[in-house]
This record gives sequence, structure tokens and C-alpha cells, in this order.
Amino acid sequence: MRLIPTSMLKEGAELAKPIYDCYGRVLVQKNMKLTKNMIARLQVGGVTYVYIRDEYTEDIIVEPLIEEEYRQEAIMKIRKVFESFQPEDIHKSTYLLDSAATTVFDVAQDLITELDKKDEAIQFLSDILVIDDYVFTHSLNVAMYTLVLGKKLGLNEKQMETLGVGALLHDIGKILIPSHILNKPTQLTDEEFELVKAHTEYGFDILRRQDQFSLVVAHCAYQHHERIDGSGYPRGLKGNDIHQFGKIIAIADVFDAMTSNRVYRDAMLPHDAMEVLYGGAAIKFDKNMVEQFKKTIALYPNGITVLLNDGRKGIVTKQHPHLFHRPVIRIVEEDGREVAPYDIDLSKVLNVMIRDTEQVNLTTK
Repeated sequence: MRLIPTSMLKEGAELAKPIYDCYGRVLVQKNMKLTKNMIARLQVGGVTYVYIRDEYTEDIIVEPLIEEEYRQEAIMKIRKVFESFQPEDIHKSTYLLDSAATTVFDVAQDLITELDKKDEAIQFLSDILVIDDYVFTHSLNVAMYTLVLGKKLGLNEKQMETLGVGALLHDIGKILIPSHILNKPTQLTDEEFELVKAHTEYGFDILRRQDQFSLVVAHCAYQHHERIDGSGYPRGLKGNDIHQFGKIIAIADVFDAMTSNRVYRDAMLPHDAMEVLYGGAAIKFDKNMVEQFKKTIALYPNGITVLLNDGRKGIVTKQHPHLFHRPVIRIVEEDGREVAPYDIDLSKVLNVMIRDTEQVNLTTK
């Protein structure tokens, strides 16, 4: 399978992965050949990249970090949890809130168990989803990125559970922000941005009042927009005044926001988003955490087309453990001419580097 931008899709392209909506419903089935109208709907729906089939890449496999069925189930559970904390329900039923808390802890534990089974790089979580309501999918993605980073940092079992719950609920305060502001396709006014920023305080207030959650979980909601140079919100905390979990979730939150499809912009590719994080390392984000996070991410996911520094063009076929920036590349073009495909391993050919990702469709036979 090959990862390409929807802007470059051509009629007749065959999907290698299904397209889902935020309710877990399949919008376009795997193996479907796309028509012009379907391509237009994907573009309007905010899908930036899709996986397609072609003869160059039949053997390229993109393993999900968690199984798609469980991913969709987890998103629905997160949705129900958030709905349990709606202002009109929050004081009505202790049972409802206890049940929601149990669900969050169960999802966090399930994620920890699933991620413990994996030793490969995270490959582009937000590539095949039409997002009608971004918050729930974002919460799951952030939890996965957060837990992988937490594991890399050597957190113990109890810390991982607390971190996972905090990550799943870091945006719970957004239930109090009007959806037309959260999903606004144009730039927010100053007043609207101040309202959105208040979700950190709303989330802290919601969670600190619930006996089911520790104060650390509440601070995950409170501090995930703080920055170590004091430029964040809501309190402008600096350095060690920010809880370790707040620093971890901040990195995962920003990375997923940049690599997700949004109503107001297309998703970035992982290597571009990582460059932004690196630009803020030691200024806005903990430098060691950013460096450890980079070691968990496939900067160039399997199936993406890349341009090398020697002018050759190819497709990423395989990741190397601990060398995710030096994958195996299937060369398909040299000097602008199609060649018989062959693979090169960038972990062994050190004078060859990826210069850029290629946004032009490869010619297929």
C-alpha cells in the first residue's frame, strides 16, 4: 500500500484501508475504486492522506498501533464518558459518574496492555478518518502517544495508569465550549480564543470535584497547554513548576494536533510536525522528552513517497527499530525515469538521506 495526499488522487485509485467517520462507521470500504465524486467528498470531508494499492507496494504493510475495531470501540467509549460530564448531567447521578470513571480506567489499562505488545514505531494515527467531532479521536491519539512516551521515559505501572487517564481526559473541559467555536473553520477572534483557552480551567474544575480521579489527573487537564518558558496558559507556569505529566501530554497534544485533519487546515506529515516540536525543544517543551518522543515515531511512515538527496525517488517499505529516521526505501525512479524497483537500507547507506516527501504521484504500469 502507498500513502498519498487526497489532492493527488486519480479516478480509479483503489483504497488499501477503509475510511471511517468519528462514530466508527465505514464511509468508504477497503478495495473500493474511487470515483471523482468520492474523491471530492473525501477532500471536502477533511481527509488529507489515504492508503491506496499499486503494483509497487503490494508487499508494504502498515500495522496499526492498536486494532482498528478496538480503536473505534475506544473512541465511542471516550465519547460516552465526555457526555457523562455534560453540565446538565454532572450532578444527577453518582452511578453515571462512577461508571464513566471506570470506563476511563479500563480504556487506559487496555491501551497500556496493547501498547506493551508493540515494539514498532507509531505510524501516522490520523490518516484515514473523516473527523466530524475531533475531540474524541484526539483524546485517544494523545493517550496513545502519551503512553508510548511514558513507557520510553521509564514510568512505573501506577504512573502509567494515572498518565493514561489524564491524557484521555485532558480535553474534558471542552464539553463547556460551544461546538461552533471549537469547529470554526476560520481564525478565532480574541474573545473566542480566550473562551477556548478556558477549557483547561474548566477541565481542572470538573475533575478535581470527582473523587474517582486523583488531583494529578485534574492537573493533566489544567497544565497541558503550559510551556516551560512561561508562554503557555492558563497560569504561565515555567520549568519544574509544570508537572511531569503536563509536559508529556503537551508534546503528544501538539504533535497529534499538527498531524490530524482539521476543519481549518490539512494534516502535517510526521517529520514536519517533529521539526516544529524540535524548534520548541528546550524553549517550550522539555528537550529530553522531545528527543525520546522522536525515537517512538515513524517520521516517514511505510508507504510514503520520498525524494532522496541524490535525486532518486522511492517509497518507504520498512522501519528500523530505534532508527525510525533511516527506513528502507524502494527506489522506483532515477533521474526522472522509471526503473525496475529495488530496495536500499538507509541504516546501512549513510551518505544517502531523505531530502523531502514527494507530493507527485508515481507513474504506475
